[in-house]
Amino acid sequence: MVEYLSQFNLILVGIIASLAAGIATGIGALPIFFTKNVSRKFLDALLGIAAGVMLAATSFSLIIPAIEKGGGGVRGSFITLIGILIGGLFIDFVDRFFPDTNLLSNALNGKSNINAGSSILSPELKKVWLFIVAITVHNFPEGLAVGVGFGDGDILNGLSLAIGIGLQNIPEGLAVALPLIREGYSKKKAFLIVLATGLVEPIGGLMGVGLVQIARPILPLALSFAAGAMLFVISHEIIPETQNHDGHSKLSTHALLLGFVVMMFLDNTLG
Repeated sequence: MVEYLSQFNLILVGIIASLAAGIATGIGALPIFFTKNVSRKFLDALLGIAAGVMLAATSFSLIIPAIEKGGGGVRGSFITLIGILIGGLFIDFVDRFFPDTNLLSNALNGKSNINAGSSILSPELKKVWLFIVAITVHNFPEGLAVGVGFGDGDILNGLSLAIGIGLQNIPEGLAVALPLIREGYSKKKAFLIVLATGLVEPIGGLMGVGLVQIARPILPLALSFAAGAMLFVISHEIIPETQNHDGHSKLSTHALLLGFVVMMFLDNTLG
């Protein structure tokens, strides 16, 4: 596959890969067309797998390449250290504008306060839209990570990140769609809103691959910045969400291990 894709324009491949990862958000919303009731246990396991996949993709496709391309040794490690911290602090800064809405739990518990056609938004519906905006903002650095992964011509790195982020986006899409359905939105409208949140990723992908192509020396810092952003999202949002429910934490942990080892294997054998 890598040999086949290498014959195409790198920027085009990066955009398509980040677009595919973004569309996975819409794929995650597809269950709303069949049921409003999703097992909390199933979703926790799915989120655990997604966290493991993203951890492996971040480690093997961002952090290790950042150290190597930064010159290795102390120099490469220091550049990577700085980039990770900046990336994590950046997402932390963005998160300060969006309160913790706990929408995933509310959606699964069936909470709803208002019909979506009302002219006055309820506090719950306002939280829904805050959550949607937050997800959209977070999708940008995810797309950026995919673009940076392709930026130096390493198609394998870019593909690994696109797969990992795409898998992580599936439960995220469901988390956005369920509250919208609970608040009275039609299934079609909820699906289109979810899909739109993922379409920010190719914009980040274009910026990532283009930026690295123009200024190749920044590649180690860009890779580690994306890694820090991903690590913050995984640690602050995905893993805690899987550990808040009695009886599911161990299942989620096993799922995380499974996701990590599968992605590790794919990341190191695809090429």
